[in-house]
Amino acid sequence: MKPKLPTKLLYGGDYNPEQWPESVWLEDVRLMRAAGVNMISLGIFSWAKLQPTEKRWDFGWLDRGMDLLAKNNISVCLATATASPPPWLSTKYPEVLPVTADGVTLQIGSRQQYSPSSRVYQKFAAALVRKIAARYRRHPALAAWHINNEYACHLQECHGADSTRAFRDWLRTKYRALAALNAAWGTAFWSQAYGAWDEVLTPRRAPYHSNPTQCLDFKRFTSDAFLALHRMEAAILRAATPAIPLTTNFMGFFKPLDYRAWAPEIDFVAWDSYPDPVDEKAARHAGAVGHDLMRSLKPDRPFVLMEQATSAVNWRPVNLPKRPGIMRLQSLQVLARGGDGVMFFQWRASIAGAEKFHSGLVQHVPAAASRVFAEVKALGAELKKLAPVAGSLVHNRVALAFDWHAWWAVELESKPGRIDYAAWAQALHRWFYEHNIGVDFVHPGSSLAAYDLVVAPALYLLPAKSAVNLTAFVARGGTLLATYFSGIVDEHEHVVPGGYPALLREVLGLWVEEWAPYPEGRKNGVRFGGRKVTCDHWCDLLHLEGAQALANYTGDFFAGRPAVTRHSHGRGAAYYLGTRLDAAGLDLLLGRVVREAKVAPVLRTPAGVEATVRESTKHRFLFLLNHTDKATKVSLGGYRGRELLTGKIASRSLLLPPLGVTVIQIP
Repeated sequence: MKPKLPTKLLYGGDYNPEQWPESVWLEDVRLMRAAGVNMISLGIFSWAKLQPTEKRWDFGWLDRGMDLLAKNNISVCLATATASPPPWLSTKYPEVLPVTADGVTLQIGSRQQYSPSSRVYQKFAAALVRKIAARYRRHPALAAWHINNEYACHLQECHGADSTRAFRDWLRTKYRALAALNAAWGTAFWSQAYGAWDEVLTPRRAPYHSNPTQCLDFKRFTSDAFLALHRMEAAILRAATPAIPLTTNFMGFFKPLDYRAWAPEIDFVAWDSYPDPVDEKAARHAGAVGHDLMRSLKPDRPFVLMEQATSAVNWRPVNLPKRPGIMRLQSLQVLARGGDGVMFFQWRASIAGAEKFHSGLVQHVPAAASRVFAEVKALGAELKKLAPVAGSLVHNRVALAFDWHAWWAVELESKPGRIDYAAWAQALHRWFYEHNIGVDFVHPGSSLAAYDLVVAPALYLLPAKSAVNLTAFVARGGTLLATYFSGIVDEHEHVVPGGYPALLREVLGLWVEEWAPYPEGRKNGVRFGGRKVTCDHWCDLLHLEGAQALANYTGDFFAGRPAVTRHSHGRGAAYYLGTRLDAAGLDLLLGRVVREAKVAPVLRTPAGVEATVRESTKHRFLFLLNHTDKATKVSLGGYRGRELLTGKIASRSLLLPPLGVTVIQIP
């Protein structure tokens, strides 16, 4: 039996009734109905309440909460409550506590105080999930399962005894024999060869740089260790409730976990987004690029934004509130980029604990006097009007090759220069975002048949199969843009000899002799025909083998040598960017690349107006979001249809108010 996925737009947030007397619950439900809330996440941090001692259980409060929500037609995404173990667990079984690379044991008093490889933690977590699944498997409020919460958010690795044992087991499975491990880790360097499995440790604090392949494998292992925990809980839930979908909340560009490996293990992607309102321009792109990454993990179904803030958070040095209109705009951006769920942390702002100053849908002030709650109610009413959007999908012709393993590897110690892999990918995405060209994030080894253009930033680690895949994409007629420090090492973090980037040398028509990474503040010039632009951060020294130089450096000892190239290969073309261009230079390059790939924007709009399209079998939905504080006229080109929020017929052009949004349903 396949899980039944949500078929409507979800609206709500995390609900923590255990923090409040039950007399407050009736007001909560009344306000939920007034706001149009139809889904809440329940019980995320309730383990200590559900299991006060090792031998005693208390589900009465949760029974009453579930029943109250069901009575009021509010669905529940029920959590397994395993994210924060109760104090009694680590007091009696201290081996569940995580250990840092410095050997420090992290203690109770916060959250996520468990080692993912702890067999004791796994035993008690499994018992808790079985209890919850058996008790609520047929409850009418149950609509989805929320497994754990923000895996690895605060505890990103463990070096304790159980983790060391599990790491060795993982390595045995991968390499089979110590000889293979020694070869893969290059242990001939610095006399590191291992003669027994018991000699192998997690990469702990060392006098100098640790073995890079050991560190890379430990990152792979850690992602897999948390995933094994997730699979354990998922197996229990699927056995008990095969028709109920399950998920866990991802965190966008989160380095410790390879979300692409996780995606097949959940039924729909959910994630948490908290862009900083101090810089609204940066925040709107941070939301968009995060939505695109998360949507791309399961592109055949909408995602859900599981958490965002209605106003201010509590954990930055300065926590600015979202000014009126921004929460609505960011929430509708979720729908614009393929989401079917707009949810928040949390329903009612806490009065105690570390997050008591984190905003909620219901603030510390009375709801009737709250600016935030008025916006919450208004948004709920609008989401009902946007119901036809539910289930529609996003289809793009541009892909950005993004790989967690390349991310881990390129940011390990001892590199020619520092590359912020996620920031570089996001910077390239930003150009497409500002030009209303949709982008999917893909693995470089995945099928690229749906795309006309692939952008591959800093694929430092590139397995041979992925290089063959990119080369074949170009040969079939695709357009590829690769950037500096790509194709340098294989999956073992070993340099591929023969001139960088060895495995892409044929398709790019060039090789790189050496690099000139620039310190902060140093710049060079690049001449594109008659135009001179600026570059910084990194300069590749290229030798052409069939590629054509499109731009050359103007300074340094390599002045006159190529900085940007194009090479015909098969029926397609491969571009190479050997430096980091300023905005004008990037515009020149990407404008040319997009034209060659015959990629067009959704709609040409004034600056600050975001345009996207979702599609169903019967309709297209054009979203227009005005991120500026000025009323803006937008020409609609060939789009004609009905505005879902107003019911008006849209044709030719429309006037978007400041921070305004329109959604046009097109037959």
